[in-house]
Amino acid sequence: MDWQGLESFSFGDNPTLADELAELVLVGKKTATCWAACEGLLTEISKRMVMRDGAGHSRAVIETIELTQRRFPEVDAAFAYDEGEGDRTLSYWRKAHETYFTRLGQFAPDMLLYCERFRVVEIIDPPTNQPGQ
Repeated sequence: MDWQGLESFSFGDNPTLADELAELVLVGKKTATCWAACEGLLTEISKRMVMRDGAGHSRAVIETIELTQRRFPEVDAAFAYDEGEGDRTLSYWRKAHETYFTRLGQFAPDMLLYCERFRVVEIIDPPTNQPGQ
């Protein structure tokens, strides 16, 4: 697949979190994500994008397969599980996302979210760090 011209992004708001979330995608645990609706519509059904790790390396091509809007308290256990983080429970999801959105200055108990499910279309091999390359 020619993925070089696709839009790219990293999950999270810092390199460590981007690495953690990218790894969850690569091992198949993370198949969903969300963001505050105030950030705007960042994808659409069938859109493909390149996921980068915390160092900015391209690691996978993902494709949006579902996109909905939900209020924070409307996120259910199935979506929390598909986000793949922590112990994959709704309780963990709520705590982690309240912390994350608070850090970004976006949290409100009834905030509107875009909730996306995606599939991995292609894994991109990480760059090699051998001398001379």
